[in-house]
Amino acid sequence: MSFEQQMLQALQAFITEARDLLSGMEHSLLQLEGGSDPDMVNELFRAAHTIKGSAGLFGLDGVVRFTHHLESLLDQMRAGAVSADDAVVGTLLDARDHLAGLIEAVSEGGDGLQPGPNEQALVARLQSLQAPTVPSSGPASAPSPAAREPAAPGAVTVHTSSPQAEDKVVRLQPQEASTASWHISLRFGRDCLRNGMDPLAFIRYLRGLGDIVALATLDDALPALPDLDPESCYLGFEINFRSEASKADIEAVFEFVREDSDICILPAHSRIAEYVELIRSLPEDELRLGEILVQVGTLTRHELDHALREQEQGAQLLPQGEREPLGQILVREGATHEPIVQAALDKQRQAKERRSREGQMLRVAADKLDALIDLVGELVIASAGNSLQAQQPAQVEAAAEVTRLVEEIRERALKLRMVEIGETFARFQRVVRDTARELGKDIALVIQGGETEMDKSLVESITDPLMHLVRNSMDHGLEKPDVRVARGKPAQGTLRLSATHDAGSIVIEVVDDGAGLNRERICAKAVQRGLIDAEAAHTLPDAEVWKLIFEPGFSTAETITDLSGRGVGMDVVRRNIEAIRGTIDIHSEAGAGTTMRLRLPLTLAIIDGFLIESAGRSYVLPLDAVVECLQYPEQGQQQGYLNLRGEVLPLLHLERALGTRSETPAGASPARRNVVVVSASGQRVGLVVERLLGEYQTVIKPLGSLFAHLRGIGGSTILGNGRVALILDVPALLAAAPEVTRHRALPGAQAA
Repeated sequence: MSFEQQMLQALQAFITEARDLLSGMEHSLLQLEGGSDPDMVNELFRAAHTIKGSAGLFGLDGVVRFTHHLESLLDQMRAGAVSADDAVVGTLLDARDHLAGLIEAVSEGGDGLQPGPNEQALVARLQSLQAPTVPSSGPASAPSPAAREPAAPGAVTVHTSSPQAEDKVVRLQPQEASTASWHISLRFGRDCLRNGMDPLAFIRYLRGLGDIVALATLDDALPALPDLDPESCYLGFEINFRSEASKADIEAVFEFVREDSDICILPAHSRIAEYVELIRSLPEDELRLGEILVQVGTLTRHELDHALREQEQGAQLLPQGEREPLGQILVREGATHEPIVQAALDKQRQAKERRSREGQMLRVAADKLDALIDLVGELVIASAGNSLQAQQPAQVEAAAEVTRLVEEIRERALKLRMVEIGETFARFQRVVRDTARELGKDIALVIQGGETEMDKSLVESITDPLMHLVRNSMDHGLEKPDVRVARGKPAQGTLRLSATHDAGSIVIEVVDDGAGLNRERICAKAVQRGLIDAEAAHTLPDAEVWKLIFEPGFSTAETITDLSGRGVGMDVVRRNIEAIRGTIDIHSEAGAGTTMRLRLPLTLAIIDGFLIESAGRSYVLPLDAVVECLQYPEQGQQQGYLNLRGEVLPLLHLERALGTRSETPAGASPARRNVVVVSASGQRVGLVVERLLGEYQTVIKPLGSLFAHLRGIGGSTILGNGRVALILDVPALLAAAPEVTRHRALPGAQAA
């Protein structure tokens, strides 16, 4: 592979990582809007810093330039100088969106070097929100009375001066430093002056990054006057320096004298705990000790390189090439503190444990995964055929072992496509926030059941329908704060997204506590369009009235907005849901709110089924919908229900429900029948069938458009003998048989 191809692959990896980080940033910012959270701010800063650093490796100067402004504001938020109010969070969200646009431009081959007017305006907003920096050239504060007292034994007398004030004296006790300041120890090289470098110029430049709290001039290296070389530098300095700059920025001040000078930069003692906490909050990546310390800012790259050289040179003197631990070298050289090194070592150990526990993540193209699932489906069918052909005991045993292995492979393969729906729900936090502000409403989004898993292809298919339902609830359902207060409701409306498993399906609900659907307005619009007559408008049950909003072009909005009112959307929602074998139902109560309930299959590929036979034909029930099986009492069973342990169990004869006729020859006695108890939507029903054929791994094959009108059928499958069996859609089957509910409330039902 050529170098250009390697760089292209690395760039694609960066783009993928940046998208993930930006998604996490959006989630963190929306969480931050509810209240300040230092951990969340640190997470935002790390994400921006990672994108900036990685973009610099690929020469994406436009991304680096803009991210630097974003990072500066986040850095001040970490320091507590800027609070996370609505204006700050809103600007950061806009900045995140712009950064996402830059990343997408890079993915399309651009570089984003020329900032547009939108970027310039956004940079101005970011800068306007930053706290003003303290001028570094201001006069030094007046010394405290204690500064004029006699020096304690062993104290170092420090002289500071400024153009606006006379010399002042500050004393630093041995082993003591200003706890909010950096401590910088400088020993300039002997040839510093000879090379044209002025030590005081570096100190003056240092003041541009912060305040010099105290400075001690060390002259212990001065020789006797006859031996003094006027072109040599003998001075050293001990400096207490208060600044929000990073260690790398401070070290960069002495870039031109770093090679021949001794420079030691120690963080403030009060920051040691901060560094330890920052190390603990790092993602558990496989980083070396030095890389961790550089990443959190307690060590510079130059100090790390110097320590590594020391380690390499020391290894040549130790037996068998042993190496002194890097942490010991760093502490001995004064580059960092022991607690910080220990925290980094602990983080290393956690990363190794996590890696050994979870293994390495691997990105797989979706089309490759789909091809694998298809092959597994064919393998399931072939395995079922093999089991049917097995005759001898040895063949039966071998076929059973193959079936077991195929079932395990199927389970593992399907889990690869299962994802938590919470990631999809989280995307709506931004939608709800922005749309609520656009509409002038106060809306809280509540997410429940985000850990519920479903097929990734289904998740992608329902994103757009869910988006329309959420926007529809915010626009039509939820009222403005003043209206809600006038109606005795809380000013803040609630929109709830929830997901649960039910009878082999996944149920997703979009619930609002708004005004509910207006039956009169819907009926009037339906009569006007000729969908129903005036008499039916008064007699139709609510459930049938609500279904009218799914008619093409149907809308009751009084005004057309960017969100709704054109009558385009709800019919598309229903069509998209039904295309993936799902259903959508509505429950609404005037003044109390509306619930949109989507029922979807868990997967479009393979399910665990229960094979039954009715009227000589084979059918498959989703195994999750099956509760138990009973023998049908033939004698005297006319009332259409059973007494199942004291509860009424309505019976549904599958042969009648599907409109099929038995193939039993005339005069032959009918086969013994059975009852399969199924559950759907909280209701239990007994399906009367002829034979129970047991569990069956079912490869779902979609039905063509010719069979779209069939109710209660969710698909088809191929059996091991080559015959086709229909897969029953239990909720739709029960909904199409209203006689099932006739006996639900019968008291004192008795079994025949």
